[in-house]
Amino acid sequence: MEGSNAFRLLFIGLGLFVAGCSSLKLGETCSSGNVCDPGLRCETCPANGNTRPRCTRIQPLSPTSKVKGLPFNKYSWLTTHNSYAITSSKSGTGSALLSPTNQEDSVTSQLKNGVRGLMLDMYDFQNDIWLCHSFGGQCYNYTAFQPAINVLKEIEAFLAANPSEIVTIFIEDYVTSPMGLTKVFNASNLNKYWFPVSKMPKSGEDWPTVDDMVQQNERLVVFTSKSAKEASEGIAYNWKYVLENQYGNDGMKAGSCPNRAESPPMNTATVSLILQNYFPTNPNETGACLDNSAPLISMTNSCYEAAGKRWPNFIAVDFYQRSDGGGAPEAVDEVNGQLTCGCANVAYCSVCHLCSIITLLFLRLFFPNLSSFHVLLLNFQD
Repeated sequence: MEGSNAFRLLFIGLGLFVAGCSSLKLGETCSSGNVCDPGLRCETCPANGNTRPRCTRIQPLSPTSKVKGLPFNKYSWLTTHNSYAITSSKSGTGSALLSPTNQEDSVTSQLKNGVRGLMLDMYDFQNDIWLCHSFGGQCYNYTAFQPAINVLKEIEAFLAANPSEIVTIFIEDYVTSPMGLTKVFNASNLNKYWFPVSKMPKSGEDWPTVDDMVQQNERLVVFTSKSAKEASEGIAYNWKYVLENQYGNDGMKAGSCPNRAESPPMNTATVSLILQNYFPTNPNETGACLDNSAPLISMTNSCYEAAGKRWPNFIAVDFYQRSDGGGAPEAVDEVNGQLTCGCANVAYCSVCHLCSIITLLFLRLFFPNLSSFHVLLLNFQD
């Protein structure tokens, strides 16, 4: 009897141990003592009426791991607005920071979580180039986050450790010092990954394939908001190569996706890349979980229509880890499904391809004279 009780206690203890070690799936109730699956974190969303802690997504799927060999503009990438403006940051100047913040984790963490587009505001400050969230084109002690080279070195470390990954930087450029951007990129050793302007499509054609960019080690795409720097420093002028919708509150109106003032119209066919902004004028950390959920996904459809039935290649948000479930990662996965294989989600691409092949085989069986069957079949191979 004592042995039986001992066995029962051992069995119960083992069960509790296994339960404690097991991770939780998307949507399951969680707490500080529970661990969500990799790529998830425990969140609530009071802004949407959901106070139950549950596992929500913070990472998109890697589209190139699902569908390989496509041009760069046939994928979509999760992008963080003001990637450097991190909650609880302290200014590198030692002063208190009065600037609003837009993200919760470091750029290194963002990249590990699948972010591939970074928005950085660069200024001349203290005889260097700094990342500032400021106004009037000037950086101050209380708006200065840190020297730009710190974050650029984080990006360099990521690219060095992940030789098949590509990162895009969008610079809001207030640098006026001669060759200022070139100097800081060279000092960070990022110049060795530079994708040259000369290879960027000028008339709406496809970009090189991701495979080609990786093989050539041209894995850093950089855009500046200053047009003159394309000629003076070889840095691509953003709105020559990227269509971009309105940012801030005016870009969050349901059913509307107007271009920002600097960008050509969203349906311009001679520009190959599309950037979709979706964040409020004033960062709202508690409201981001709602913004980054169903309204964000709805906006991708609005921008698709506005852009002449083209899906966004970059989806930029505040507080990318906050959502009411799938969030910004889900939006990116859905767009990648449409871009790469015509499916509702990139996770379904293999199944979609198999179903398409079965359908074509069925048609071939019952319609033996179906023309160009072999060409269609090849189009559905991985």
